[in-house]
Order: sequence, then C-alpha cells, then structure tokens
Amino acid sequence: MVVTLGVIMSPVLTGVQQENQANLAKTSSTQYGPLTGADRDFVVKVRLAGLWEFPVGELALKKGTTAPVKTAGEHLVVGHAQLDAAARDIAPKLGVTLPNKPTPQQQGFLDTLTAATGKDFDSQMAQILRITHGQIFSSIAKIRATSKNTLVRQLATQANTVVLDHITQMENTGMVDYEALPGQITSTPTQGPNFTKPVLPRPGEPMVVLKAPPSLAGKGEAPTPSPPARVDDTPGASGSPATPGATSSPSAP
Repeated sequence: MVVTLGVIMSPVLTGVQQENQANLAKTSSTQYGPLTGADRDFVVKVRLAGLWEFPVGELALKKGTTAPVKTAGEHLVVGHAQLDAAARDIAPKLGVTLPNKPTPQQQGFLDTLTAATGKDFDSQMAQILRITHGQIFSSIAKIRATSKNTLVRQLATQANTVVLDHITQMENTGMVDYEALPGQITSTPTQGPNFTKPVLPRPGEPMVVLKAPPSLAGKGEAPTPSPPARVDDTPGASGSPATPGATSSPSAP
C-alpha cells in the first residue's frame, strides 16, 4: 500500500503548527535566553529524529547492498549519535523532557525498512530519508534564524550541518527519484490523533542513549564548513595579509 507524500506531510506540518501556536504563550526565561514553545519543540524533534534514523543507519550497515548505502548508514549512525548527545546535554538545562521512542509515524518508517531487503531496502531507505530530511531542513533554518536562545541556536547550527550531510549521502546512493520529490512513499500506520506526537517517558524510565560503536570512530562525520576567506587590507596591520582566495583553518567546535 502506498500513500502520497502530501498525506504524510499534512499531519506533520499541521501538528507542528498547532503545537507551536499553543506553546507561544509558554515562553520562559533561562540563563541562555528566552525559550519559546517552538524552541522546545525543536529540541524534542532532534531527539525524535535520532530515535528512528539511528536504527535505520544500523540497518543500512547490515543490509545495504552497495558501498554508498553502507556509507550513508555510517553517516546516519554517527551524525545522530552526535546530535542526540547534544540534545540530551541541553534538555535538562532548558527544562525540556525528551522522549525515549519515536512517534507512531516514525516507527512506521522504521518498520517498513526493517521488513525490506536487498535492492528494495536500498531504494526505499534512500527515498524515505531524502524526503524526511528535506522536510525538516527548512524548519531547522527557521529556528536558527529566529531563536533567541543560545543553546537552541547552537543545536540548530549543528543539526543544519548534519541534516545537509545526510541529504547528500542519500543522493550519493544514486537511488533518489528526484521526479518523485514530493511523491509516493511506503505507507505508515493508520493515522490517528497521536500519529506524530512524541510519547513522554514514564517517571524513572532510563534515558535511551544513542551511541556510535567504536568501529565507526573517524567515520561518518559531516564535513565541517570552512569559514570564508579573510583578506587583511588594513594599512599597518600586523602579520602577513591573507592570500586572496585562501581559507583559514576550521576552528574547533
């Protein structure tokens, strides 16, 4: 069974819009700046993304039939382990409760890919994750541009880099159907009122930690963007002027 992407996107976007509108009045003060409902929602969504895309990465490493698909799996595992660590770090500082399991919609994507095998797995993984990463990309940019909270902006900056890398990795598989963006995608569970809502953990429930295995050390990391070239043309400035067109070394995160 297949459903159009519009059917899948509609509850996602509608739910986010309604939740954000309801939470706008819940802006709270923190030592890192004001924290809006949209900010809280973003931190939760970073966590949710990892809870289903990290295991998809593990599936790609086990079931992928081509090197690019396995490489994409490495990037999913490593990237979401890093994002998850960042979200878990800032959540208690901001008073945000994180879920321990994906939404029913996200679990549906994971179930679909768990059942798929061979080339079918490769193509479905590339298409589903290219679509879902494309959906969230503009939302990350909006949070980065509008949030007044330092920690949320830092998380958005990191998420922007990771998500763009994952989009690139999906495209590198050679299996993305660009004509179908947006298009058709394997169906998820029957939609209901809680289809896209996170399930909060029970009191005392241990936090699920996404951690990349040691075997992926040094692999799967998103490239660090290089800062723009700097040319010092100030008369009498100390040091040698930068060579036009040269880029400085990336600073440590």
